[in-house]
Amino acid sequence: MATEFDTGLPSIRQVQTFIRDQNTVEIKLLTGDVFTGIVVWQDIHAICLSIEGETLLAMRAALAYIKIAN
Repeated sequence: MATEFDTGLPSIRQVQTFIRDQNTVEIKLLTGDVFTGIVVWQDIHAICLSIEGETLLAMRAALAYIKIAN
C-alpha cells in the first residue's frame, strides 16, 4: 500500500472536488451498505463522511463506489 497521499491521482482529485463543492455523495461498501452524506476529508486510508451531523469513517479498501447523490 502507498505510504504517501498522491494528489495527482484522478480518484483523489475527484474526491477533493466533492469536498470543495460540498456535493452530497452516495458511497457503497463492499458489504452492500449504502450511505449518503458529504465528504469532510480523505487520507490515504479512509474517507470521512458527514451524515446528518454524524461522522462515518469508511476505509478505502471497503469502498465499492462513490458517486454524486441524485
